[in-house]
Parts: sequence; structure tokens; C-alpha cells
Amino acid sequence: MLRCVNSADDSTETAVILPVSVRDLLPQDLPACAWSGSDTHLRRVKRELARAAAGEVDYLAVCTPADLPVAKGGIDYQVSEGAGTLWQLAVMPALQSCGLGTLLVRAAEQRIRDRGLRRAELAVEEDNLRARALYERLGYVAYGREPDAWDEEGPDGSIRRHETMCVLMRKSL
Repeated sequence: MLRCVNSADDSTETAVILPVSVRDLLPQDLPACAWSGSDTHLRRVKRELARAAAGEVDYLAVCTPADLPVAKGGIDYQVSEGAGTLWQLAVMPALQSCGLGTLLVRAAEQRIRDRGLRRAELAVEEDNLRARALYERLGYVAYGREPDAWDEEGPDGSIRRHETMCVLMRKSL
């Protein structure tokens, strides 16, 4: 269930309650996921969906009753032995802080348990304090840090390398 509260000022508050479901992300969902990143990002997600078909990863979508993805994320079973590694977690910006990230992470943890694994891991950029606070609330504990890098597409279509430092986190399931 998605519950968002918006307060335009201190005297009025609007709440929207909407049922949501979690399912596998499908290639045909990608056009509806433009909110999650550039064309370069979506091409990478498409490649990861091919890995999902091979059983190497799971890729989940949190969807509205109209079956539109409003959150997505993957679990890679090839990164760390005995663990599922969560990555590419994203929530539609307008719906952040409504519980969708929590729902997505919990669904991912259940997928990891369903494979007989008892540990979840993830990396979060050091300057992404909001996401790190969510993971800590969900029981993840920092155990290290490492650099990471990926290609990003700018508004003009140019590609640049994004380099960052990430905090490594894990949770026993």
C-alpha cells in the first residue's frame, strides 16, 4: 500500500492511499521507467533483464494498479558468494518518502531468502545520506567503502564517467 502525505502549508494536508504490487520488471516496462535515468541507463537495465532470464539476477518493479512501475531495483547473485547484492534501486522522485523504497528492499530480501541465501549487501554513494538512512533503518550495517564508476548521459546526450566513493553495507537475513 502506497501512502503519500503532502502538506502545502501547515494548515492543510492531503493523503493519497493506493495499492501497489511487486513483480518482476519486464522489457516492456522500460519506456515507463524513463523517470529512473537516461537512455544509457535504460539500455543497461535492458541488458540486466537478459541476465534475469538466465537466473543470474532478479529485477523487481513496484507497480501501481495500472501496472506502471514507480520503483525498481535489482538483486545480483554473482557479486558476492552467499549473498544477494542489491543495486540500481530507484523510486520515482515524486513518490519518494512514501514507503516504496522500503517495500522494494523488503521484497528483494525475500527473493534472496527464497534462494536459500541469508545475507543481503549493497553499496550506497557516500553523499546519498537519505538512501543510507533508509538502509540503516532497515537493518543494514556499514562494513567498508570502495570506489565505483559508471557512464552517465548528460542532457545533451554526451557520455561522461561518474566516479564516486560508496559505503558498503550488509544485513543478515
